[in-house]
Amino acid sequence: MKAVETRNLRKVYKTGEIEVEALREVNFSVEESDFVLVSGPSGSGKTTLLNVLGCLDRPSSGTVKIFGEDVSSLSDDELSDLRLKTIGFVFQAYNLIPTLTAQENVELPMILLGKGKSERENRARELLRLVGLEKMNRNKPDQLSGGEQQRIAIARALANQPKILLADEPTGNLDSQSSEHVFELLKSINRDLGVTIIVVSHDPEFVHHSRRGVVLVDGRIVSDGPAVRWGRERAEEILLRDGEQK
Repeated sequence: MKAVETRNLRKVYKTGEIEVEALREVNFSVEESDFVLVSGPSGSGKTTLLNVLGCLDRPSSGTVKIFGEDVSSLSDDELSDLRLKTIGFVFQAYNLIPTLTAQENVELPMILLGKGKSERENRARELLRLVGLEKMNRNKPDQLSGGEQQRIAIARALANQPKILLADEPTGNLDSQSSEHVFELLKSINRDLGVTIIVVSHDPEFVHHSRRGVVLVDGRIVSDGPAVRWGRERAEEILLRDGEQK
């Protein structure tokens, strides 16, 4: 079953009389339990695509389906409910609440679902073990390294057992070693929990952690294929070629 699917997806931003076409007739689908990395240069539409897939933004035209349901007709409240129950988000800036401990940050989405204290605490401890930070449950974000904060953010994104995990430049603020650890964690979550994962990254080198690599340039998909065919040289070749063709 397809976890997400778009047909003729367009997204246009308007500033006064100026229009910027961020996505251009994008036809894109991801099977349930797949792991896809979307790469491309700055301004290629990667984050816009992720925001539309995550129902944070509405397309200008075209359709978006989440597990077969066309979300274009859903109200804002229905979209919010879908995000809360079905989709987990990981951001480059971690977005942890600085006054809360690691465990309290992980518990937060469960509070929004009305889960009881005991259930929240047990689930949070389980997720902290999953990301290898159970001993830091009482630490606040400023007592954690960047890599540790991102692992807490991943645990929080899994709190409500989402079927889809969307990650926007999850290693953008991390050193190479921490970046590898984060991708290894995402890979294990995909493998062991069956969560569908879509990662946006400007760096195509990380494609070897995924099952499929997609390159987006100027709002269009210019290449899409199994990750085993990929590598930094292949991705850079595509980006260079498309840059020369502009």
